[in-house]
Order: sequence, then C-alpha cells, then structure tokens
Amino acid sequence: MSSHARVDLHRGDITRLPVDAVVNAANSSLLGGGGVDEAIHRAGGPTILAECRELRGSRFPDGLPTGQAVATGAGDLPARWVIHTVGPVHGTTPDGAQRLADCYSHSLEVADEVGARTVAFPLISAGAYGWPLEDAVRTALTTLGGTRTTVETATLVLFDEETFRLAEALRG
Repeated sequence: MSSHARVDLHRGDITRLPVDAVVNAANSSLLGGGGVDEAIHRAGGPTILAECRELRGSRFPDGLPTGQAVATGAGDLPARWVIHTVGPVHGTTPDGAQRLADCYSHSLEVADEVGARTVAFPLISAGAYGWPLEDAVRTALTTLGGTRTTVETATLVLFDEETFRLAEALRG
C-alpha cells in the first residue's frame, strides 16, 4: 500500500548512508561526471559503471532523458541500489521546474519497483547545473513529501551546513 514517505534531512556524505537506495544526480551519458555522480562512482567501484554501460548499450543508447530515473546495483556502497536521475540545467528549458520535480518522483517510482524502503537523495541540479538553492530545496521537499510511494523514509542529504540550515528552515 502506498502513502507518502517521511522526509528526513541529513548533513554529510551520501555515499556513507546505510539505506536501501542512493539517488545519483547523473549526467545523461550515465558514464560518470562530477560532484555527487563522481563521488558515487568512486565509492561504489567499477561495477556501477559497468552496469551503466550496459544500460547505454540497451535501454538508453542516446542517454537517460532529463527527469527520468533508472536503477543499477550499488557496488561497494552500503546501499543495494543506485537510482540514477538526470536533473535539468537551470534556465535551459521552459519546463525545467517540472523536470526537476520529475527527478524526485520518478526516482521514488524506481525505488518502488526495486522494493527500496529507505532512499537517500542529493539536492539535484543545485551544483554545476545552476539551480537556485532555495528553489532546489523547496522542490525536493515538496516532491518527496507529496509523492505517493511505498518508500518509508526519503532522506535529503545536504553536503554543507548552510544548505542544511536552509532546508530545515524551509521544512518548517
């Protein structure tokens, strides 16, 4: 039976959390990048990249579309799965805000499909993709708390103290 996930906030390193699934803010190639993507691939080891290459060779020959999500194993991470999603670059499309929300809701759908009950999310698109921080946090909190899912706990993992405090203030 689906309801809504409890949304927790955590400050720290997403690659160290003992959760069922970790969401990766990937680029569309699925072949690694910077920021969270780089940290997840580095900590998870080569099996994640190998599975991403398989996905590129089969289901996503042109890359994973923005706002969509797909799961792989988690390699050496303390999670069972990595859910890869591609956030929008701020200001490049008129539907960017919807695509950002889609990253969270589609990641929850994939979590439901694989049976994950605890999922850790980074703040998608807020780094190199230039999404304004307050809007990125608000979108994450609203979408994670408002999407029907079988996930019990969705943890928004924030890397620095300033962003963590902002998320606490916006959550109320």
